[in-house]
Formats: sequence, C-alpha cells, structure tokens
Amino acid sequence: MDSEQTDRRMMRRALALATLGRGTAAPNPFVGAVVAWGGTVLGQGFHRLAGEPHAEAIALSQIGSRARGATLYTNLEPCCHTGRTPPCVHEIVLAGVRRVVASMRDPNPRVDGGGFRYLRRHGIEVEIGLLRREAKELNAAFVKHARRGLPYVTLKGAVSLDGRIATRCGDSKWITSSTVRRHARLLRAEHDAVLVGIGTALADDPRLNRRPKPRASSPFLRAVIDSSLRLSPTSRLVRTARREPVTVFCGAEASAARRKKLLSAGVTVETIGRRGGRLDLEAALFRLAAGGVSQLLVEGGSEIHGSFLENGLADRLVLYLAPRIVGGRAALPFVGGEGPQWIRDAAMLRSVSCARVGDGWLVDGRLR
Repeated sequence: MDSEQTDRRMMRRALALATLGRGTAAPNPFVGAVVAWGGTVLGQGFHRLAGEPHAEAIALSQIGSRARGATLYTNLEPCCHTGRTPPCVHEIVLAGVRRVVASMRDPNPRVDGGGFRYLRRHGIEVEIGLLRREAKELNAAFVKHARRGLPYVTLKGAVSLDGRIATRCGDSKWITSSTVRRHARLLRAEHDAVLVGIGTALADDPRLNRRPKPRASSPFLRAVIDSSLRLSPTSRLVRTARREPVTVFCGAEASAARRKKLLSAGVTVETIGRRGGRLDLEAALFRLAAGGVSQLLVEGGSEIHGSFLENGLADRLVLYLAPRIVGGRAALPFVGGEGPQWIRDAAMLRSVSCARVGDGWLVDGRLR
C-alpha cells in the first residue's frame, strides 16, 4: 500500500472515530485522531465531551515515546488556545510527532490556522485538505455556529407517501411504525435542542425529551414558537420544565399573566420581534445559538416547516416515509404556508440518501 492510500485509510479511521462524539461532544466539534507509523496504528481517540481531553491528547497518551517520528491524522486542525483543556499543539510538539495530516482548518476564530502555524514553527510537517468534504459535512453544525452564530437546523417529519402528516381531522398517531419512531428518537438524541410550533404542542402535548439520554455537555433544550403564549401550564412540557429546560418564544403582545404562570413553572420566556407579520425565526435561532445550541431539530408542525423553508433557515431535511396514502385536500401537509409561485423557486435537496427503516424509508438531504 502506497503512502497516499495509507493516508486516506488513516483519515477515514479518524473520521469514523469522530462520529462517536455525536450526541455528547457539542458544542465542541466531532474530532477523531489516529497516530500511526506507516500503516500501523499506534494510538487513537475521539473527543467525547466538552471539558474532557481532546482526540489528539487521548491518542498520544496511549503510546508515550512511540509517538516520536510518527504521523498524526485528525479531521480538524488541532487547537492552539487554552480552554478547559490545554492546547493540543503543545502536546503534539512535546510528543515528537514528525507530521500532521488534517482535513480542514478550525473555523473557531481562536484557532483558524493558528494551530497549523504553531506546528510548522516547531518543525512539524503539516498537510491540510485530505477528505475535506467529508470532514466539513461531519462538522457542518460546528462550522455554521462558529462562522454565523446560528445553529444548524434540521427539519424532521414523519409523512405518508403523499406528503401528509395528519388526516383532515388532525389524527396523526401513528403514521409510521414503532421501529421508525425508535429511529427518530435516536436522531433527536444527536441534537442539542428540539423546536416545535404551538400548534404541534397543543395537538400532541409532547414531552420532546431525549431518549436515550447521553451524558451530554449541557442539558437538552425544548423550544416552542408561541406568539400568544397559549402553551398550557398543565402541558407535559411545562410540568417537566424544572427537570428538562423549556424555552418559549413569544411576541411582545403576549399576556403578562400567562407569561407569569410559565415563568413560575420554570419555563424561560423570550420575547422576539416580528418579520412579515410572523415571529422572527432567525431572531429565535440567534438566541438559541447564544445559549450554546449548535444543532437544532425542528419537528413541526406544518406552518413552522413552511416558515423555515420560506425564510431559508433550514440546512437539512430528514423525512420518514410511511407506506400509506392519506389523501384529501384538507389533510395536513408536511410543509404549510403559501409556497413558491414557480417550480424553479422550490427548495432543492442535494447529497440525498434514501434507506429502508422498518416498513418505510428514510430520506435525508441537505438544503444548502
């Protein structure tokens, strides 16, 4: 096996390790590291939790002096600043690593090329760009949060083959099978927060908790867009707010008495402005990001999905398709709102994948 093939194999291993941080590492990025000599792996690791050792430090700690002269592979630029853990570049230099191969620069302004410059100043050979596309895709949420101060937004829905999420009477339980719903819960567990509109909160009275519960860096946040504060104090969301945080976004016109009831139950109430007659969803996203949310799952309903698409605020779409046809013009579609006038203006997916899940299908694609 030549050196180029070895490099690609090791980087794929680092990327696979990085994925093990899903559901726990945020708001930090998903990072894996492999230390190798030729085609032999000496040490490896991944970043699991904010405040715990980084992937590079874990890999190096396993091998001691054997790291001298070796190559370190990582999907993200090693950090060069002191946070809750020491800078990884210091440990790489002290270990005597000869060469570092990284997929991409860290977009965090505190790093952003500084780690590579430090390594080069200390005589370490640095190569950047191997499997860059895969690395950027893996850490799309981290990149967006670092560069734009916004969470990465995934729209998720369970729909019939004709795109309906409920019948004309509002019945939606259950469009998909129990196997599909278990899969959807795993998807939710990979995110920092989940958001629904007040229509969904009133119709379904969901708890929106994260199962299984990973040992995450911060508690899972549940958010509701509720302009008039119609969320009931007896709802499951409000009754569990002291154990699992709930944030409700409302308009300035919302009742002070209703606000007081929610606040007394432990709910955080945030007032945001309006854009085009509706609550400004982008303002809500900035508030969520400021609170540490880098990955947001939007679970409906129809009007909320439509608003996110209409305003270009969604990054990813995940649809669970059930082998059913609901029919009826009054049945609720996955996407509400007015929709575009022309087909050329319709939202387009890229990098689309389709897989069988239970008796249905999972369609997963990027919107930008």
